[in-house]
Amino acid sequence: MEENEILIAALDDVGLTQGELADAVNSFLRARGHEGTVSDRTVRFWLTGKTRWPHPRQREALAAVFGADAEELGFLPPRRPATDPEPDVLRRSFFSAATAAVVSPMAPSRPSRVGISDVARLRAGLDGIVAADDQGGGHEALEQDALSAAKQALEMQNLASSQRIRQRLFSVAADYTARAAWAALDARQLTRVRPLLNQALYLAGMAGDSMVEMEVWNLHAMNARQSQDFTDAVDSAHAAQATRIARRDPMFASLAHARTAVGHALMGDRQAALRSLGYAETALAKVDPSQPRPSWIAFYGPAEFSAITAIVRDRIGDAAESEAASHQALAAIPEQFRRNRALATARLALAQLHQQDLELACSTAESVFTLMSGTPIPGRMRSHLGDFYRDLITLAPKATITQEWGERFRVEWSRA
Repeated sequence: MEENEILIAALDDVGLTQGELADAVNSFLRARGHEGTVSDRTVRFWLTGKTRWPHPRQREALAAVFGADAEELGFLPPRRPATDPEPDVLRRSFFSAATAAVVSPMAPSRPSRVGISDVARLRAGLDGIVAADDQGGGHEALEQDALSAAKQALEMQNLASSQRIRQRLFSVAADYTARAAWAALDARQLTRVRPLLNQALYLAGMAGDSMVEMEVWNLHAMNARQSQDFTDAVDSAHAAQATRIARRDPMFASLAHARTAVGHALMGDRQAALRSLGYAETALAKVDPSQPRPSWIAFYGPAEFSAITAIVRDRIGDAAESEAASHQALAAIPEQFRRNRALATARLALAQLHQQDLELACSTAESVFTLMSGTPIPGRMRSHLGDFYRDLITLAPKATITQEWGERFRVEWSRA
């Protein structure tokens, strides 16, 4: 029986004892609703080589603690038929608030060095930023919070206990910088977005983090759309499709194809837009919802796909289909995604307006203000409402309902 020297070195690298590793694994399992039964003895069996291939849930937990899959940690999988491959463990996605609670009690054995538990604590703040954005949208304070955390990650580089930890810190900095870029984009502070995205892409490359690269290209596509550079929107969406994670995980592939569809629709290419929508729908049908993924992509699924379909359909002149897709989106968007529900409602109002149902469209558009009550309306949403008002004036410039809605719009605009 040979010792697992790689796992022994990894344990020393992160500064955990056998008991602390057992506690971390158990806490991870409990956070996902499983029983935590790992003991010091279990860990000892892993280290001595008596257990060569832990239980799947334990392997997932170990990947969470060390940022490496089981084989990279020195475990040897049993021989299996070629038709039964071991599923890849997507790294980093375990870093939720619950996981932060797993590692926060564990102080590294060398306080002056930065280890995996320090990285996990820093990364845990991402979920709070994502949750705040889901509720109220992007704004400057959120952008600055994200940039402050990114700066902290980079300042910790010189104290990293290993090259692996340095890469994890680059990954965290990239993630936070991407979140800052998104906050600026949602607030329509477009002059700040591209420099932040370029910085995030550089950091993601230093980290070798395909998930963040995908996140950044997704935001590049959205920024190009907001900037009216539709060719760049398509090119950025294609870059998102080419990332390693998009090739491996149909969830990311679906989102990349959906962004491509929007770009083609904005360019007036109906067939290409519908073709990309079809690719996105096909990929989405293959998604395993139990697969762990980072919190930033939690917004995407059948509901958001319907919302994007509404955008594409409206832009290519299919207003009735856009309205139907908007209703599908609103029926499925989770309550916590308040900003996304308001955006889908604004899109529904546009689809109704483009069918010249003015009263219904104005009533729907007004409900956006109700949905966002108590929260400043993000710049991107204000832009959508501005589009609605301009189209309303174009269709019925002298109608009483146009004047009434315009007054409500001006009042809400001044409050925001």
